[in-house]
Amino acid sequence: MDILQLEFFQRALIGGVLIGITAPLMGLFLVLRRLSMIGDTLAHVSIAGVALGFLIGVYPVVVGLVFAIAATFAIEKLRKAYKTYAELSIAIIMSGGVALASLLFTMGKGFNVSVSGYLFGSIYTLDSIDLILIGSVTVVVLLAVGLHAKELFLLTFDEDAAAVSGLPTRYFNFMISILTALVISVSIKIVGALLVSALLTIPAACSLAIARSFRQSVVTVVVIAELAVVIGLITAGIWNLAPGGTIVMLLIVILLLLLSLRRTGRSS
Repeated sequence: MDILQLEFFQRALIGGVLIGITAPLMGLFLVLRRLSMIGDTLAHVSIAGVALGFLIGVYPVVVGLVFAIAATFAIEKLRKAYKTYAELSIAIIMSGGVALASLLFTMGKGFNVSVSGYLFGSIYTLDSIDLILIGSVTVVVLLAVGLHAKELFLLTFDEDAAAVSGLPTRYFNFMISILTALVISVSIKIVGALLVSALLTIPAACSLAIARSFRQSVVTVVVIAELAVVIGLITAGIWNLAPGGTIVMLLIVILLLLLSLRRTGRSS
């Protein structure tokens, strides 16, 4: 356990704990609204931004953030254009993000090694700027969710009723999308763009398997994510494993255990 005394591991632990709050929290809203694939979409678009950041010499996470926010606006516009096929907007933006990322990769082959850290995660390379950015996003997400908890609850479970009651649904839809974009953009350096959607969706799946109310789901989703992040990081540090992959595999193990326990409880 001497690894806990290392500065780089302490930074990784702080970053992981912060993301363990915001990612599953936003993921819960996405899963309940049947928009879980939006995490993958924004992650792929963010990687295109990261690649451009390396290409033009600008802080990659910030460029990825700009790309992700732009993608949220594009998704909302396409959702309105294809109301009957809302999931089509996610597929279109994801395809565009992958295509743009591949083009930028080929334009700057010299930075491919650096970009791979954003694809698979490089939590041990977090610096002070990364932690400030992650901390700022955490504060923004918690404030937004805390101030608009009732509105988000109504929007999540019955968007039509929310609109009839006079709730500005378009505003709150954009708010959820932008908050998700913020979380994903700062998460990709921790678990990687290829795994970030797992941190959004698997804790939500675990929570929905055992929680009996929305409030319980909110608490449970964060607790499960934090357990996986902390135990995963320590395990990866001791055994020299990939941190992002270890965290996600632990989440899957927790989900399987919870589903098994629920099945056992029903049969008894």
